[in-house]
Amino acid sequence: MATPRRDPLTLEVVELIGTVVARYYAEYEQAAARHSLTGAQARVLGLLSLEPLPMRGIARKLKCEPSNVTGIVDRLEARGLVERRPDPADRRVKLAAPTEEGRETATRLRDSLDFAREPLAALSDEERGTLRDLLKRMLGESAL
Repeated sequence: MATPRRDPLTLEVVELIGTVVARYYAEYEQAAARHSLTGAQARVLGLLSLEPLPMRGIARKLKCEPSNVTGIVDRLEARGLVERRPDPADRRVKLAAPTEEGRETATRLRDSLDFAREPLAALSDEERGTLRDLLKRMLGESAL
């Protein structure tokens, strides 16, 4: 088992990552509230704006229980932001998909998030690419 790194640089980097994550989530919650959504509802709507997903797929991406996702999708559906439809590949499975209003809301929500976008704009393309590759390495993903 590897010994944890406790050198000052590692501790500072870990603290900075924690600060970035906390600020991102705080801004995300505020942006969601401006659209009368909870943070969880906004995250689900954002995921679905990329592609329709079954409940299990949403739960897997959010690392939560499918039963939690069902309640979130129910509330989004009641607001007319999401609809359930049969999966063309397996009609026994229901996909959650954004309605047109849901896609528009997800776009407005994404556009209102300044925290990540503004600081990243101060970095060059090369610096953003390096940051992306380093984050992927930290997550165990290959840098493409």
